[in-house]
Amino acid sequence: MFTRRSLLTAASTGAAAASLPGSATAAPASSESRAVESRAANYARALDFCVERIRALAPEVTGYPERTEFEKWVYNDDGGWVGGFWPGQLWLAHLHSGDAELGRHARRSASGLERRATDTSTHDLGFLFYPSWVTAWRITGERAWLDGALRAADTLTRRYNERGRFLRAWGELDDPHRAGWVIVDTMMNLDLLLLAAEVTGQRRYAEIATAHADTTARQLVREDGSTCHVFEFDPESGRPLRQRTAQGYSATSCWARGQSWAVYGFTTVFRRTGQRRFLDVARRVADHLVRSLPPEHVPVWDYRSPYAPYDVRDSSAGAVAACGLLDLATVTGHGRYRATAERMLAALESSCSTRESDRAEGVLGRGTSNRPAERGIEVSLPYGDYYYAEALTRLVHPEEARDYLGTA
Repeated sequence: MFTRRSLLTAASTGAAAASLPGSATAAPASSESRAVESRAANYARALDFCVERIRALAPEVTGYPERTEFEKWVYNDDGGWVGGFWPGQLWLAHLHSGDAELGRHARRSASGLERRATDTSTHDLGFLFYPSWVTAWRITGERAWLDGALRAADTLTRRYNERGRFLRAWGELDDPHRAGWVIVDTMMNLDLLLLAAEVTGQRRYAEIATAHADTTARQLVREDGSTCHVFEFDPESGRPLRQRTAQGYSATSCWARGQSWAVYGFTTVFRRTGQRRFLDVARRVADHLVRSLPPEHVPVWDYRSPYAPYDVRDSSAGAVAACGLLDLATVTGHGRYRATAERMLAALESSCSTRESDRAEGVLGRGTSNRPAERGIEVSLPYGDYYYAEALTRLVHPEEARDYLGTA
């Protein structure tokens, strides 16, 4: 049913830490190697905790977690934009533990998204189908999962505005409201198109993805490497109009999770295309993010909030950034990106983990969904939990992350 079972089974709690680089016992370890070994063991324990929470909750989940209220998940029946993250967490838990039952839960949860593959009302088909269906295909080798992901990619291309060279955010295709709005989040949906181009040989998918990335780099990434959340175009002519925001402090601020989406997204587009300009943008936005981090290394929800660095945090922005920085460290060879990612993960573990709560259903607290709307403040978020587990998987199981998650 699942590939490489013997390897995955060996990646259980005890074996995970023992098989990491630096854990060999043939010779006395230097202080540096002991530090590496200690960090590796910490990452394995943190991932064990993720699996523990997911395993305990999995039989009771009736929908798709959206955010917590009083530490308990509030569910979305059709998945909204977050539906891919719960089956994604189940796949990650399965990879780490080798637990076949978690794989069965992942299948059931991912299958519930099937009808969303033809949903023309959302730009978030990558978020919905990459952690769930693409990962399912990579783990199981079953073509049906890939076919569903390709249907979603085809649906996403219908949101492409030829004149403006962008994928529109939000709304039905025939809805004129916000028809010219582009958001930085959509950088995370481009990998679904690039995968479709790779497996089908149809260049149109990649052309749309790179055109959108170029437009985002030109209009949403500022000279200093900061990003705006939203940019508005005239949908008829494609003419650029103005910066906006929906979830940031202002049109000219720097919403933290959006900055993380940009780091992850531009690095991914570079890895998939090999086009150097995307790496240059990825480094620019990453460098701005690193400069903007507070001493605690858990991002403030908006780096330009007038209350920063003392405003509420967003642990999900930290988890996403850690993944992007780990990728960027690999493709550039610059260890400072990895070092920052590891400091961020240590900060998430020490100040955001719900480990001490018997009531909590999420893994990370201190997430901020939408500060301006006062929705989901200081809560657990499914994307925070997913990207935290993904970052840990990259460190604990790097080969499996490359094979099954498509990381660097």
